[in-house]
Amino acid sequence: MSHFILMLTENDATIADAIATYDSLRDSPIHYVGFKDIGLPVAALKQLAQRIRADGRKVMLEVVATSRETELESIRAALEIGVDYLLGGRHVEDALPLLRGSAVRYFPFAGRTVGHPTVLEGTMNEIVEDARRIASMPGVHGLDLLAYRFAGEGDPVELTRRVVEAVGIPVIAAGSIDREKRVKAMISANTWGFTVGSALFQNAFVDRRLSAQIDTIFKIEGVTA
Repeated sequence: MSHFILMLTENDATIADAIATYDSLRDSPIHYVGFKDIGLPVAALKQLAQRIRADGRKVMLEVVATSRETELESIRAALEIGVDYLLGGRHVEDALPLLRGSAVRYFPFAGRTVGHPTVLEGTMNEIVEDARRIASMPGVHGLDLLAYRFAGEGDPVELTRRVVEAVGIPVIAAGSIDREKRVKAMISANTWGFTVGSALFQNAFVDRRLSAQIDTIFKIEGVTA
C-alpha cells in the first residue's frame, strides 16, 4: 500500500487558488495534503495549513528552493506555518538544527537535485549511496525521491526500488507521476507514498473535475489515504 499525497501545486509552485480548491475537496478521502514553498505568501499558506489541520488531515510542505539561503528561509517558514511534514531540500546538515525540537517529520531529497522545475542528476549508484548517507542521520524521518525526474541512465522504477531497499525509513516518490502506470510502479517499488500535483490540474488521469481525478487514483489497487 502507498499513500496518495495531494499536492495543491502546478509546475512546481502552489496554485494561486489553493485555499478555494482545498475547500472544494473537503469531503475527499485524502489524508495528506501538500503545497510548495513558492507560489503563495506565507500568510496564505498558514491559512491553508490551518484549514487542512482543522479537517484532521496532515499538512506537507515541499521545498523547491534552489539555494542554501532560500532553502533555510523556507524551513523557517514551514515552522511558522506549522506543517506536519517537510519534504525536499538538499542542505540536510543545515536544516536539522533548525528542525531540532519540533514535531515536523523531515523527508529531504535523495541525490543531487537541481533547477526549477527540479530534476535529479547523478548516477543510480550515487543516488542510492546518498540516500543511505542521509537516512543514517538522526532527525531524518524519510526521503523524498524525484524518481520520474531522474536525468541519468536507468529505469526510474529500478532506482526507486533500490533506494527503498537501501534505507530503513519511508520513501515518498514525487514529481511527474501523471498516469496510472506510474502510480502502480511506485506501489510496486514499495514507496511509503507518492505525490500528485500538476497532473490533477491538467486532467491527466480522467477528463473530468478534480474530485473525479482523485477518485480515479484511489481506485487503483494499492493506493491508500
